[in-house]
Amino acid sequence: MDLDEIKELVLNYVKNEYLDDEEIDLDYDTPLISSGYVDSFSMVSLLVFLENKFKIKIPPSKATPEAFDSVNKIIALVDQFTG
Repeated sequence: MDLDEIKELVLNYVKNEYLDDEEIDLDYDTPLISSGYVDSFSMVSLLVFLENKFKIKIPPSKATPEAFDSVNKIIALVDQFTG
């Protein structure tokens, strides 16, 4: 799976799991946590999704709100732990 496919997968996951309003125009740089779209509980479930989907382990020190604040930042984080 290339980075573009991973970006699309994560973007769709966030839209489907955390956004009730289909009118929100979410893109890869949309702030997720600082805009309130993803809260700390949702961030944990997103972390579990990423670890299971990509067979990786993201250490708690790396799983910060800043690292999860946009799809692009999430992809950069995942990329650090995938081969």
